[in-house]
Amino acid sequence: MGNFDLRIWRSSALVVCLILCRFCSGQENPLTQNLPEQNQSAPLPDAPVPPASTSTVPTDQEQTKRIMGMLPNFRSVSAGEIVPKETPREKFVTATLDNFDYTSLFFAGVIAANSFVTKATPEFHQGAAGYGRYYWHTVADQAVENYFVELIVPAITHEDSRYYAMGKQDGSVWKRAGYSLSRVLVTRTDAGKPTFNYSEVVGSAAAVSISNFYYPTKEQTVGNGLRNWGLDITYDSVTFLFHEFWPDINNAVFGKKASKAVASP
Repeated sequence: MGNFDLRIWRSSALVVCLILCRFCSGQENPLTQNLPEQNQSAPLPDAPVPPASTSTVPTDQEQTKRIMGMLPNFRSVSAGEIVPKETPREKFVTATLDNFDYTSLFFAGVIAANSFVTKATPEFHQGAAGYGRYYWHTVADQAVENYFVELIVPAITHEDSRYYAMGKQDGSVWKRAGYSLSRVLVTRTDAGKPTFNYSEVVGSAAAVSISNFYYPTKEQTVGNGLRNWGLDITYDSVTFLFHEFWPDINNAVFGKKASKAVASP
């Protein structure tokens, strides 16, 4: 299996960004998910139509479509934002965008270069052909994981694949950090109720299992599979952490206001 040390390095960089958020003030309120029940039934013809949104999103807690104007942030929902039920089509669209966004393809090249230099999979050999093997395997790994975690398993289990930020109005920095890290184990159903995150845990395990089929036989070991499964979950948990505090970083460090909350692209 490919070398994922670079992914750990990227995760560590995100943690450094989190430290900057420690200087942002937060309210000491109990940790609560405040999961709204969503009513999908249409109103009666003579009934008043409710407003499109009843959410209140603080200006400094709005999510942007991209982090630092580059990294995809398509699945993050701003703190306090009430959004419609996520449809299977939306799951497919966001998973595809995450897979084939130009930054995803670029970072796949960086990860492949790291694996190439360290000869993580000797069977791929060196030279241009060798790097090409590293690259397409890395792109395939990302695609398989994204589709399983963001589309296939959520569609089967009826889970919402989006990340719902807590925001500083609902908790302190440390409560928000704990909340974001816990999202690898706890998520929402399409109906807005809390549930075990089968999409993340089972989906990433399935992705690792599938990836074994297109790697050399010597790399198809239980140890490699467990290692990569753990790395995938760890990477995603740190990614959630960064998504949670991105609005704070955007305002405190870069001095910019997020323009619009994004539930789906």
